[in-house]
Amino acid sequence: MKVLVIAEDPSHNGYILKPLTQAILAAAGRESAHVRIMGNPRVRGYANALRTIRNDIVGLYGWYDLWLFFPDADRAGRDAMERLEADLEAQGVTLLCCPAQPEVEIYACAAFRRDMTETWNEARRNPRMKEEVFQPLLDLYGYRGQPAAGREMMITRSLRNLPLLFRLCPELKVLRDRIADHLAGEA
Repeated sequence: MKVLVIAEDPSHNGYILKPLTQAILAAAGRESAHVRIMGNPRVRGYANALRTIRNDIVGLYGWYDLWLFFPDADRAGRDAMERLEADLEAQGVTLLCCPAQPEVEIYACAAFRRDMTETWNEARRNPRMKEEVFQPLLDLYGYRGQPAAGREMMITRSLRNLPLLFRLCPELKVLRDRIADHLAGEA
């Protein structure tokens, strides 16, 4: 199985999303799936990602078995995501959207929530979560001068307790269940 992951910022979010996606796929029954973070074309931001998904990449990546889109939840409303999935289905692509509440970096914070200055629920509602919650944790636990390595370490620690991550970030459990349903439909 080949899975394409689309992020609003693949240069930073990719370090979180690749191991996260591999863990979710394994939990859905596909331990050996090949996961690729889309870096070409390079997208920057929500609007650019939507245009790219709709208009530019079906010819490049349409042969992948599954596409996953992880936008930040502040702009990715449920109706918009359902329309995007339907638009891609009409083009022969299976796309599942998983808006990260509030941003992808929250997933890497799960193992470090006792060191946060606010509660988990407050962090999930914080419109500046990346700057006010994630960055201080990355500064504390990450590798100086190597933000990618810090992100990988943080998500690896958070993935050690996947059931807890599913409970703290229910959108990930919903995604796992949707992937499992999709795989059951293929069988």
